[in-house]
Amino acid sequence: MTQKDITFVADFLTEHFNEAPELYNRKGKYFNVERVGQYLKDEDDDLVSPPNTEGNQWFNFLKDSTHLKESPLLFPYYPEKSLHFVKRQMEGVIDQCLQKPADVIGKSVHQAVCMSLYKISQSEDSTPQLFKLPFLWNDKTSNLHYVLFTMLENSVSKIHILRRHTDTSRSVSNGILAVEFGNFLNNTISESSDSRCYSCLDAHFYDDETVTVVLKESVQQEGKERVLAQLPLS
Repeated sequence: MTQKDITFVADFLTEHFNEAPELYNRKGKYFNVERVGQYLKDEDDDLVSPPNTEGNQWFNFLKDSTHLKESPLLFPYYPEKSLHFVKRQMEGVIDQCLQKPADVIGKSVHQAVCMSLYKISQSEDSTPQLFKLPFLWNDKTSNLHYVLFTMLENSVSKIHILRRHTDTSRSVSNGILAVEFGNFLNNTISESSDSRCYSCLDAHFYDDETVTVVLKESVQQEGKERVLAQLPLS
């Protein structure tokens, strides 16, 4: 804080929060905080005590700048209005800015493909969460979209990779496939299939050719092993 700021605060406290013994026997407020409270009132009336902007560095800067003075990028200042009024004005401008892109994007979106991932019983009261860890990746070099996800229940050891071309009129081979980790870290084929079984905790694309996965040992025991693996997409 500058010395000017400290002086301003000190003057404010001296002027509005000094003791007023003559008001002690009255009902209501002892102190005059109208200069603060006026900014928080949710009404469109002008401020009772508008701020003095004389000497304000920002206003002086704008006044002396021919390019910024009328710039549409600067939100207009309402020195006579409360913060609630300014908030409503800003929300209106933001809604107006977002409405046109929302309309254009909404009209341009259409279903390219439909895949059935799983079925659930209609009699169940609540739908279980079977779809987990969706992670999106866009390979701009090959114009391909990827989605990584896992399915819960009986396939926690698998990670699914969905691949689509950015041009919806074109298709790619192996549009969706699953990679099963299972016991692939076993040192020998003679090891029990249950001794080193792994499930996927998380998965992200590292780059266009590599997928990073965090694996967890599925055996119910203390000190479960965690593995960070880099898998080539090929």
